Parts: sequence; C-alpha cells; structure tokens
Amino acid sequence: MQGVFLDRDTVHPTDIDFSPLEKVIPQWKYYGTSSTTSEIIDRIRQATVVVTNKAILTGAILKQAPHLQLVCIAATGTNNVDLEAARRLGIAVCNVRGYCTASVAEHVFALILALTRRLAATTHAATSGAWQHSPHFTVPDFPCRELSGKTFGIIGYGELGRAVARIATAFGMTVLVAQRPNTPNGPGRIPLKELLPLVDILSLHCPLTSETTGLIDREELALMRSDALLINTARGGIVNEQALADALREGQLGGAGVDVLSQEPPPQDNPLLAPDIPNLLLTPHVAWSSREARQHLLQQVAKNIRSFLDGEPCNLVS
Repeated sequence: MQGVFLDRDTVHPTDIDFSPLEKVIPQWKYYGTSSTTSEIIDRIRQATVVVTNKAILTGAILKQAPHLQLVCIAATGTNNVDLEAARRLGIAVCNVRGYCTASVAEHVFALILALTRRLAATTHAATSGAWQHSPHFTVPDFPCRELSGKTFGIIGYGELGRAVARIATAFGMTVLVAQRPNTPNGPGRIPLKELLPLVDILSLHCPLTSETTGLIDREELALMRSDALLINTARGGIVNEQALADALREGQLGGAGVDVLSQEPPPQDNPLLAPDIPNLLLTPHVAWSSREARQHLLQQVAKNIRSFLDGEPCNLVS
C-alpha cells in the first residue's frame, strides 16, 4: 500500500512523532505542501491512502487516482474534498474530531485575557519608559476588567463550545447559549438577536455553512454592548470582516480576538489587516495548533486508516 501526505508542513512536523502513521502503512511519501492541480494529480496517482489537511481534492483530481481507497482529512472541516465525487468513485473519506479541544479553548481565553487585561498596552508601558517615569509605583493609565460576574455568550454548543463554557464558568461567568437562526430550538437556547445585547463576551464555535456565513454582520454587531468583546476561533466567513473593522474603529464594540479570516492566507487588503483598528488581536489560525493537539491529530488519522483497513471504518464523512 502507498500512503501520501500532501501537505505535511501544515502540522509543523519537526516536533511531533509520525510513527503512528508508519506503523499502519510502512510506505509513505511526504510532501511539505501541494497546491497546484497538476502537482496533486502526479503525487496521488499511485496512492492507496491520501492524507490532506488543506490541499484541495476536486472530483477531477480524484478521477486521476485509480488506486485510491481512502482520503483522510487531517482536520475536522471537509470543504477541501469533493465528497459527492468521492462517493461516486467509491473512495471513503474520513476526518478527525475533537483533537484540539483543549488547544482552542485555551486560545479563546488567551485572547480574552489579553484584551480584558490590556496586555499589549501595559507591556508597552513597562518597556517603553512610561513605568520608569511614572510618579506612582504603577502606571494607572490602562484600567482593566475582571471576568467574574460577566455574561459569556456562545454560538455553537458542540464539543468546543462546551469546553469553552466550562472555563467561563470556572472564571465565575454566566454562560448563555444562542439559538442560531433557522435551527431547532434546543433547551435553554436564546434567540441570537435576544442574546447579543446581554453578553459581555461573544465566542463563536459553529461551523461555516450557508446558514452561518455572514451570521455576525452590521445588524448583529450593532446589537452588542459598546464594551463587549467578540472572539472568533471558528471560521472567518461567519463574521463580516469589514463590518467588524468599522465597529471597532467607531467604538461600537469594545474589542475583538480573531484567529480566522475568510481567506487564508489573507490578501493584504483584508479589512482586518488595516493598522488603524483599535482593540483587535489577530492571530494566524493557530488556536488548534498546540503540540499535543497536532500529535492527537496524527494519532487519530492513523486510527482512521487502521479502522478502514480492518473493515470497520470510523469518522466517515463520505
């Protein structure tokens, strides 16, 4: 059997162990990145199993791999593989789930604490000379806020949403869960437009679908408190990025922590890359990427392959 990993560099391979894959299939070809159609076709032509994180596998590409039996997506999202074409061609597709829950939840609160404790401003004050020239023992120019007693809103109450809720509760926050538009009303869920004015912090954990694209737009941002925070570690397209940039500039929102953008890597003209946006923390889609999470990811990919070869496939999406 021939295994091919199309974009190994996306999991930062230097500090994790690839032996779980090699115990299942001894023969692997690893590629740092695979981006062009012709490149991908050439690399998977003889493959039995293909692992892809973000490399795109269209129906036209899959047709060129006559030996291919299994595609393992090294992520939870499946939008980079033509699932319908895979079904027609008899190619199984599986993903990984729950591998980065702790990593993402911790990143959410890293963003929240950095914003509420004014870490960027206070660190600068400590190193720029402001502290040395202060008439006080402190630099009291950056009042911060406590999380205890605040209201924490969540959109998307799956494994990640629940993990974040547990941490919020540990900080002494009240957790409210949104009922998304056009979804069944679950117990205790609050319609989104009723929830938005109530929260001090809103954290997004829903998938990007036709229903959630642009879910947080100008109207929704206008409903939030002027000192509220928006945290997005889900998908960039859930938020109207120009609307968020405008809301921050105009003081309609207290701050935002964003780990994902609508196009990645982003073009230079993405609205959230502008240098004049206040109270914005932007990280380059790294919430998922702790060393432990990346190792869990590889172990789950290996388990998916082993289960498939044993005739008991798991985590199938096609």
